[in-house]
Amino acid sequence: MTTLVLVINSGSSSIKYQLVDVESGNPQASGIVERIGAQDGRVTHKGPDGKHSVELPVPDHEIGMQIVLSQFAEHGPVLDAAHLTAIGHRVVQGGSLFDGPALVDDDVLAKIKSLSPLAPLHNPAHLQGILAAKHAFGAVPHVVVFDTAFHQTLPPAAYTYALEKEIAKAHSVRRYGAHGTSHLYVSRAAAEFLGKDVTELNTIVLHLGNGASATAVRGGRSVETSMGLTPLEGLVMGTRSGDLDPAVLVHLSRTAGYSIDQLDSILNRRSGMLGLCGHTDMRDVNEAADAGDEDALLALEVYYHRIRGYVGNYYAQLGHVDVIAFTAGIGENDDRTRAGALRGLAELGIEVDPERNAGSKSEPTVISPDGARVTVLVVPTNEELEIARQAATLVGA
Repeated sequence: MTTLVLVINSGSSSIKYQLVDVESGNPQASGIVERIGAQDGRVTHKGPDGKHSVELPVPDHEIGMQIVLSQFAEHGPVLDAAHLTAIGHRVVQGGSLFDGPALVDDDVLAKIKSLSPLAPLHNPAHLQGILAAKHAFGAVPHVVVFDTAFHQTLPPAAYTYALEKEIAKAHSVRRYGAHGTSHLYVSRAAAEFLGKDVTELNTIVLHLGNGASATAVRGGRSVETSMGLTPLEGLVMGTRSGDLDPAVLVHLSRTAGYSIDQLDSILNRRSGMLGLCGHTDMRDVNEAADAGDEDALLALEVYYHRIRGYVGNYYAQLGHVDVIAFTAGIGENDDRTRAGALRGLAELGIEVDPERNAGSKSEPTVISPDGARVTVLVVPTNEELEIARQAATLVGA
């Protein structure tokens, strides 16, 4: 018997999807509809008979969802609503309104919409995808899983900014975090791999991809995280600056005349590794560094320096650390980053064994030496499986 959940991640111009068998944890099919709203849209579907791609106009999310259904019908597996346990939707921003998954109804949709000012690029697109999926699968329960929900356990001292409190309250300014679904999955998977109960462990999860974040997890609960009101705060990322003195924005506005929109573009789209060395892909950065590019060499050191600072901070916040887990595209595949990010921390019991660390990791792997006080792992993330599990649990499958 299978428990099938269709997981949908709807962006402003894309629909990513995966059909997950919750019982086995295996994906049955996956794909993406890209360039929604353009004449040169593209859909890629990977199913039982292999990978298929086609280019065609995709005017909107409604048509995009119909294309998804046609891909299942043509290339499999058969997507019968009667055999679907639920449709699981990823939503970036749940604010303080959601601390777990929720069944989609008019009230939930209205709350997701009300939170759009906190995630203007994400929540409106999620809503379009949810509505399109509800039209396609009206009889199947729809469940939303929020990136911010895992971080609702942050203590007030961790989520409160030292801003005038009336202003903060009026405009919902606080730390919400992001990547929570990944941090939750990885912290649990690390405990399972080590044969421990997650409640027994203090874990630092380093989710390193084009977007990057760190989270301190005490006994299975998020107690500190690097992303803040938005996913801009924290670690250096592909195009995002991460931590920055807020006065930099005032300075650039006053001296260079940059507008709010220009400053937003600089911080979110033109900074990070791209701003430092002209590359967003860590493979390109490493290649440039190996060729002696001084900008790339500095960019790597800035990237490592920021991560080490957060590891030290979270070590202090947790009191002791049992596990450090690398995950996501860079964390799972770039051994140079893993070694550089933890370099010089041996006095804290944090070490990386060069031989164990070498190469990409497609399954949970210990990369610390035998006897190390802190176990360093690589744990591939699986946000789709986590969303599917939460959706199936909520509907009582």
